[in-house]
Amino acid sequence: MDTLQTLNNAIVGTEFEGKTIEQILASCKDNAAVRNNGGGFWNHSLFWEVMSPNGGGQPTGDLAEAINSAFGSFENFKEEFSKAAATRFGSGWAWLCVANGKLEVCSTANQDNPLMGINCGGTPILGLDVWEHAYYLNYQNRRPDYINAFFNVIDWNVVSDKFAAAK
Repeated sequence: MDTLQTLNNAIVGTEFEGKTIEQILASCKDNAAVRNNGGGFWNHSLFWEVMSPNGGGQPTGDLAEAINSAFGSFENFKEEFSKAAATRFGSGWAWLCVANGKLEVCSTANQDNPLMGINCGGTPILGLDVWEHAYYLNYQNRRPDYINAFFNVIDWNVVSDKFAAAK
């Protein structure tokens, strides 16, 4: 059974039934099945959406300006995001979020995400799964190599659209 079906089964007859996925994630901290499957579904939906075989490079426009404002430079952002991903023990995520109109980097464990308000908050606009299957198949235990490769597939146009919608 896939994550979405498991999530749908877990919310039947609960206070989560009929709510959006974002509403569910904001209030599911005490329900492990909903939290894990809802987070897994939402996180991976974003993860695959922000990647493209034609990705890479650097953001432009408003997103580039916001990154420079929040982190000093794109290289500083890349370093901070990479550190959040590299230092996440075991399964989890590194995030670029919009919180109170500003960008910030954070990390969550397992299938948690900033929408849940666990360890960080805000609206995620970029996420890296540090336990993705490709990581182990292609990179073994070389997490820094996997993180560096991720920057080659980020679709900054999609991330920019998410930034515009979130701020």
